[in-house]
Amino acid sequence: MKSDVYFVNLRARKAKQNKISKIKKLFDRAGFKDFLSKGDLTAIKIHFGELGSDGYLNPVFVRQVVDKVKEADANPFLVDSNTLYSGSRSNAVDHMNTAILHGFNYAVVNAPVIIADGLKGENVKEVEIDKKHFKNTRISGAIAEADNMIVMSHFKGHEAAGFGGAIKNLAMGCANPDGKKDQHSIRPSVNTEKCVGCGQCAKVCPQKAITIENKKSSIDKMRCIGCGECMTVCPVKAIESGTEIEARIFTEKLTEYAYGAVKGKEGKVGYINFVIDVTPDCDCVPWSDSPIVPDIGILASKDPVALDAACYDLVNKAPALDNTFLKDNETKGEQCRDKFKAMRKNTYGEVQLAHGEEIGLGSRDYRLINL
Repeated sequence: MKSDVYFVNLRARKAKQNKISKIKKLFDRAGFKDFLSKGDLTAIKIHFGELGSDGYLNPVFVRQVVDKVKEADANPFLVDSNTLYSGSRSNAVDHMNTAILHGFNYAVVNAPVIIADGLKGENVKEVEIDKKHFKNTRISGAIAEADNMIVMSHFKGHEAAGFGGAIKNLAMGCANPDGKKDQHSIRPSVNTEKCVGCGQCAKVCPQKAITIENKKSSIDKMRCIGCGECMTVCPVKAIESGTEIEARIFTEKLTEYAYGAVKGKEGKVGYINFVIDVTPDCDCVPWSDSPIVPDIGILASKDPVALDAACYDLVNKAPALDNTFLKDNETKGEQCRDKFKAMRKNTYGEVQLAHGEEIGLGSRDYRLINL
């Protein structure tokens, strides 16, 4: 049976066609109010963005969802989890400061911000899933304890997962740092012919697993936790991802954690994806590169797999923009049909959809409904 995915484009010639009106219409048509009850503690899962990035969701967009939740007499709160890597969100204090600097304060969003896993990632609940890679997942406490959830995601590329949408937002975003370690299975290696010994990778490594030896980076595989930050910051792309098997396992693990994030909330989670500013990288990096395709629209569904599948298809059907990371890496052949694969050949984003369907997270078969 096909899952319904609702779509609005970004054209507007009058007030009733603006993005604010369209977000509210998506919320209503997708039926999110159906699972909200008076007094519910409703988590609105978003990504507050890393300092230096501007690709995160506009707080004004988030405010529209907050107000719709309040219309149902539920109690919304904005939520995310601390990061595994070093940066501006690795503890709750820095994380809150970053959220406020990016406009996620009460005056704008009309709801409190809660860092789901506590000050240093210690607030966590084990959720049993009994899947291929995990029997249990470690989900951030405030998310696990919420009555229901609205997941708002910026759909874009990702260095290890191929693309990041609702599934990725659930998986990494709802896990505490130890849960994030559970998911990572890629152990990168250094191409010494390309390496210039700049040391950027060593600066960002949270495990101090990288040293500079003879003016070349060296990774201690025993200490490496596979977070991928070194690959992201390397200016000459000298750090390469692991094997295809590792990459596929990582993506399956990520998908199983997404399942754990919504276990116990069956029928009580709604998803909204913004296919706007489709950048090559996750919003976790401290910059935002040029979008690889024109802005497409906003989509909503109660099925995260169907939603991400629809976004994935729309991006792949869209024309590629010039002077982008995609154009830098695009090659002839089959992989050009997949823009995310064309950017990073050793990623397998499609596994999120296939494994998600296999474990019962959702369905790849969708019906796109234009509003």
